[in-house]
Amino acid sequence: MKKHTIWILVIVMACAFLGLLCIQIFYMKNNLQIRYEQFSQGVRQSLLSVAIHLEQDETRHYLEDEVNRVESQSIYAQRFGNLPQQEGVKYSFSTASGLEADLTIKGDMNEISKLQSGGSIVSRSVRSMQSMYHDHYLYQKGMLDDVILNIMTTASNRPITQRADSSSVRTYLRQQLDTMGINLPFEFAVVNRNGVVQYRSSGYSPATEDDNLFVQTLFPRDPSTQRYYLKVYFPSTKDYIYHSISFMFPAFAFTLILLVIFVFTIIVAFRQKKLSEMKNDFINNMTHEFKTPISSISLAAQMLNDPAVRKSPTMLQQIANVVNDETKRLRFQVEKVLQMSLYEQQKATLKIEEIDANLTVYNIVNTFKLKVEKYGGHITANLDALNGLVEVDEMHFTNVVFNILDNAVKYRAEDRPLNLTVSSRDLDDERLEITIADNGIGIRRDDLKKIFDKFYRVSTGNRHDVKGFGLGLAYVRKMITEMGGSITAESEFNVGTKFIIILPLSKN
Repeated sequence: MKKHTIWILVIVMACAFLGLLCIQIFYMKNNLQIRYEQFSQGVRQSLLSVAIHLEQDETRHYLEDEVNRVESQSIYAQRFGNLPQQEGVKYSFSTASGLEADLTIKGDMNEISKLQSGGSIVSRSVRSMQSMYHDHYLYQKGMLDDVILNIMTTASNRPITQRADSSSVRTYLRQQLDTMGINLPFEFAVVNRNGVVQYRSSGYSPATEDDNLFVQTLFPRDPSTQRYYLKVYFPSTKDYIYHSISFMFPAFAFTLILLVIFVFTIIVAFRQKKLSEMKNDFINNMTHEFKTPISSISLAAQMLNDPAVRKSPTMLQQIANVVNDETKRLRFQVEKVLQMSLYEQQKATLKIEEIDANLTVYNIVNTFKLKVEKYGGHITANLDALNGLVEVDEMHFTNVVFNILDNAVKYRAEDRPLNLTVSSRDLDDERLEITIADNGIGIRRDDLKKIFDKFYRVSTGNRHDVKGFGLGLAYVRKMITEMGGSITAESEFNVGTKFIIILPLSKN
């Protein structure tokens, strides 16, 4: 798939996921707002009902006081006066606060009927009794007016703790909130118009006042200077609101999971595309590297078929040298390919043995000196380590040093002679440090972070004379790591590069 097509798919999918997330967030936000408005409306309705109940309680209180006073007067009159015990005529009425009351006019209705049926002789007596009952009704109505006037004039002077005691407020609040389906713990307080707390619940404090605080006026018909307010606070409002839309969180979580998987898939796709490009480059380089020695060997074989060449010992020696050199070159390339298969293994099979690193490095330097001098360079060995005994695989350790030295030759600077330095020193009692430094073209900082990655090659490596597979340094790091050591690189572009190998000393 082309890179352009991948980017189009990425943009389309990203826009789709962002749109889905925005819709879910918008829907969740609207649901939260609706839930909170429903909750607030239910609380306000409950507080209004509490205020009405408290007003009814106060009206009932004054009615009971008035009834008790009238009953006391009636009992006194019956004991010390000549007011007869009479059955009553009941008149019903209702107050403005919604309370119903009964007014009884006492009299013997049977006697009234007899008097009415007695004719005109007793008509005056009937009218007199009716007048008495009418006056008694007016008297009772006047008493109710006195009760209402008493409520209007004296109720606001009563202490708020008597008009609305805390236990009644708490009970009414719990009942009304439960009726509205709001089963939440609450804290409340009653304050005056100046904000001074008259009484409060144990968990209420002014610091808790925020968006979850609701206020209701108590006895709103009282004078403004004597008004009190009921404040109610719900500590767990947010939990209640979010719990009501908890069904949306799994959908939101699944969308985020899909988004993460999508991002991961895109990263893997780009990584695989990069690896594919690297492998294609590897195949092209391998084809070029194999073509040259094979062509040389083929040409030498054709020359051997010539009888004149076979008769010349000098020509035979030259052809033999060419075949030998190209065979070595071909074998070296094959070993690099085998290094890739070894790199793919989770755990390399090593033949660990104790060797003298100083001696091994010295032999490698002497062998490599001819190749360096061929390009007009110079190689120096400063093996100052007093203890060079390490436990490594000698073959792979040798290949590691050869790979680093070979890269130094490949990436030499054209404007100055190659200068290679191989040194060793005692890092401490348990570790040996081997340093290989050159004065080549160096490595840029961005490339320096990736030089140990498989198939990675710096951009300057595309020149014809430095073709490679991008496996050498990946193999170097794997082998050093497998042998218990570490390798790092330091470089400055157009100045040179230094590789530092640290190996554990032999425990023996």
